[in-house]
Amino acid sequence: MVLALRRLIFYVMLALFAVFAVFPVIWMVITVFKRNVDLYNPNNNPFIYNLPPTLGHLEFLFTSTSYPTFLWNSAFIGVIVVIITLLLSVPAAYSLSRLVGRWGERSGIAIFFVYLIPPTLLFIPLYQIVSLLKVANTVWSLILVYPTITVPFCTWLLLGFFKSVPREFEEAALIDGCSRFSAFLRVALPLALPGIATCIVFAFALSLSDYIYAAVFVSSTASRTVSAGVPTSLIRGDIYYWQSLMAAAVIVTIPLAVAYGLLFDRLVKGFQSDPGAGEKSAA
Repeated sequence: MVLALRRLIFYVMLALFAVFAVFPVIWMVITVFKRNVDLYNPNNNPFIYNLPPTLGHLEFLFTSTSYPTFLWNSAFIGVIVVIITLLLSVPAAYSLSRLVGRWGERSGIAIFFVYLIPPTLLFIPLYQIVSLLKVANTVWSLILVYPTITVPFCTWLLLGFFKSVPREFEEAALIDGCSRFSAFLRVALPLALPGIATCIVFAFALSLSDYIYAAVFVSSTASRTVSAGVPTSLIRGDIYYWQSLMAAAVIVTIPLAVAYGLLFDRLVKGFQSDPGAGEKSAA
């Protein structure tokens, strides 16, 4: 009886938490298709359609604003940032994981400390660099800046995965005739795929959701991303296009939510990896 009661309480609390977590998305989806008269009438039930739903706000979003351009810019920047992040963080993390002694551990901690520096302290010197390179007010300025956030974190994260790979595996591959690079590709890299998946999601989500750098480095509508472009296009003075704002958020949120759901196990494994597992296994 006590066990059944505990199980009932557990599932009730789980259901309440699920409703609490999903409610903002449900609210956004309902709002997207509401007419203005229905949305702004305080006498109407906000959880149902008191008037027939409409697609007019979605049409307004895609035809009367630069939202398609914002989506394209965000996707382009996200893909390039992910590629740059992996090209830099994967070999850096592997090299640091094979650097024995205190210097290897201290280097990994130092790289993670770089990630902890607040962006509000960096955007002024970074803007000077962007201006010097003559890429200000373009998508390339964000492509140049975002890896300063993603590379340190992903390097620190992948460092734990590569340290958890026993050196004996690579030594066996070297004995079998593989080169160091071939052993890295065939042994270490496949075992670090959960961490790489975590880095891909993190880097893409950050480039999609960042507002500070996107607002500071880019002022042209043609080069803006979703995070900075949507507020400027759909908030005009004291006029808020709530339905179109919700539509813009839902279109970006749902694919990311699906990606997080599909990669949830690997994400958890990525954040639970033990940076010292390699040394323990070697000992």
